[in-house]
Amino acid sequence: MLAVGVDLVESDRVRKAIEAWGDRFVGRVFRTDERAYCDRQAAPWRHYAGRFAVKEAVAKAFGTGIGDSLGWKDVEVARDPKTGAPAVTLHGRGRRLAAERGVARVLVSLAHGRDLAIAQATLVGREGRPPDSRDVRRHGE
Repeated sequence: MLAVGVDLVESDRVRKAIEAWGDRFVGRVFRTDERAYCDRQAAPWRHYAGRFAVKEAVAKAFGTGIGDSLGWKDVEVARDPKTGAPAVTLHGRGRRLAAERGVARVLVSLAHGRDLAIAQATLVGREGRPPDSRDVRRHGE
């Protein structure tokens, strides 16, 4: 394990963003398949909130946040076809960042209810990858 990130999102804030900005918001943050999945759900904003939380958790695990190093659409959230569990695919800058940091997999856990969505992302390294200064913290840091 290289790093962990977590995020909590209020579903109502995502609903209001969708109502206010519509396709401008959804199109900027979510990839086509993510949109198709969420839009098929009875309460799409709750599923968008969950995916938003995953993207933020991944960005926090990388320590970059969303910005120059990692964009919204560089992290795609889908469901594993066999288990239904959330899964992440990295694209573009996300894929390059993972290669630079020695990340082999991104594991995620996602839960959402009526009002909140929470996600945790764990970056898993390649075997045999030597640790760097981000992997080891001195006492007191």
